[in-house]
Amino acid sequence: MKIILRLIYFVRKRWPGLLLGLICITVSTVGGLVIPRMLGNGINAAIGSGSRSQIVMFGLIILGTTVVRSAARFGDTYITQLVSQQASYDIRNALYNHLQHLSFTFYDKAQTGQIMSRATVDIEAARMFLSAGLLNLIQIVIMVVGVGFLLATLNWRLALMTLAFMPLIFWQTLYVSNRLQPVWTKVQQLIGALGTTLQESLFGVKVVKAFSLQERENRKFNADAQSLYDQQVTAARLQAIYTPLMTLLLGIPTVLVLWYGGRQVIAGNLTIGGATQFILYLGMLAGFVSRLGQLSAMISRTISSGRRIFEILDTESEVKEKLGAAELGRVSGAVSFQNVSFSYNSMAPVLKDVSFDVRPGQVVALLGGSGSGKTTIVSLMSRFYDVTSGRIAVDGTDIRDVTLSSLRKNVVVAQQDVFLYSGTIRDNIAYGAPEATMEEVVLAARSAQIHDFIQGLPNGYDTWVGERGVTLSGGEKQRVVIARSLLINPSVLILDDSTSSVDAETEHLIRQALAKLVEGRTTFVITHRMSIIRNADLILVLKDGRVVERGKHDELMAKNGLYRDTYLGQLAGQEPNSNLQRRD
Repeated sequence: MKIILRLIYFVRKRWPGLLLGLICITVSTVGGLVIPRMLGNGINAAIGSGSRSQIVMFGLIILGTTVVRSAARFGDTYITQLVSQQASYDIRNALYNHLQHLSFTFYDKAQTGQIMSRATVDIEAARMFLSAGLLNLIQIVIMVVGVGFLLATLNWRLALMTLAFMPLIFWQTLYVSNRLQPVWTKVQQLIGALGTTLQESLFGVKVVKAFSLQERENRKFNADAQSLYDQQVTAARLQAIYTPLMTLLLGIPTVLVLWYGGRQVIAGNLTIGGATQFILYLGMLAGFVSRLGQLSAMISRTISSGRRIFEILDTESEVKEKLGAAELGRVSGAVSFQNVSFSYNSMAPVLKDVSFDVRPGQVVALLGGSGSGKTTIVSLMSRFYDVTSGRIAVDGTDIRDVTLSSLRKNVVVAQQDVFLYSGTIRDNIAYGAPEATMEEVVLAARSAQIHDFIQGLPNGYDTWVGERGVTLSGGEKQRVVIARSLLINPSVLILDDSTSSVDAETEHLIRQALAKLVEGRTTFVITHRMSIIRNADLILVLKDGRVVERGKHDELMAKNGLYRDTYLGQLAGQEPNSNLQRRD
């Protein structure tokens, strides 16, 4: 009930429509209760007095009631669908907005297929309940209470016999609903897993084909599809068992009406019209009990889907803004790490007591093996994660004391994992600054040495890059991302191995352009290219989460330590010249 009530809470803003829908469904239900009563009275009138006027009157009442009921049914159907669509719109937006504000920690563990399933399949299941389930549940309650009252006015003993089986029916409904809930939960999880498998297979289709693993991927997908099929069949079997059982439970009252009701008619305690009403009302109950079975399955699925939706909505971001966080204006770019330690999910620390100070406008190179903590350092600077202990300051201000948006306007990361959106090249360059003019976009592209390439495309800056930038090469995508970062004009620029997929000639051109932009801008570079590292103002050598060496190239070479070993072993053969240096 808690999950159901939380879903209903989303329609609170739509309460006028919900109230109108409730009125319509009440009018329709009451109209349905009136018709058997009028029909029974008409039969009694025909058999008793034979008055034609009375028969016509009852007929006109039935006709008028049918017209009113039809209009109410139209209003009920349209309004409930409208309200449910509005509610699903609100739920979907709330889910998407919450996903946008969750920290990287959530996405480190989440599967894209599961998230997609919750944003689509689960929300649609909730919408179906809000449209066809919620008011139908109210209608069933009105119907059972109304039928019980009307039958009692006809013959209370026969009414008790007829309604005595209703508690058993409701108990059976709850029992089946409880049995279905874990099944539907498993179904929703398997839909997400199937989506994840499909997504990975499509994104990695080139790898699949390169290794001729189509059959293995087919078997993997078929296994997931088989598991989903098995669970759906289990749900169908439970529903199939429930429906005939309800029919059996309603068949017994029907026999009682014929046996005891017939004796009451013979004894003169019940009219033929009254007996007809009993049969008609019992038929109405049968129809609603059948709908109750469908509603039970719907509620079970809704609870399972709602639980999965609220699992995300109830997840709190590990990176939060302080109440009343200040706006960080344009900074000079001084960065200070003070005894910073960090670990993912309380695991072994990735950074251990890291401290360093960077003056505005310096170029800082981060060097170290895989897992040494380079990417973690730059991720902490943008507050993608929060430090476990210690403090990071920009221009002397703790980054936890300022708003995330103002921090990330000053500290911009060109990440190693290049990502482009489906859209034009211009849209991708201007993603972080949508208000930028075309001249500013072109200037950023020129600085990233991608302008000439773009001009050679059929539609220039309006060329569609395809999903994830599939139509561009790795180096072209990286230059677009660099242009995107430069357009924002940040005070602190982080290049996370952003020239790794660029050929030597293009890298040289990029470094020439970046040299002009280093002035007045603090730049962090993660790379293994000696041509960039050797001219950095500060080189931080990391190992096992610690800064083991720091200084300039010549200073570190003189120490005969890890940097010199790395240089001689891995970097000595790279291009010796570089234009990526601060101009004094």
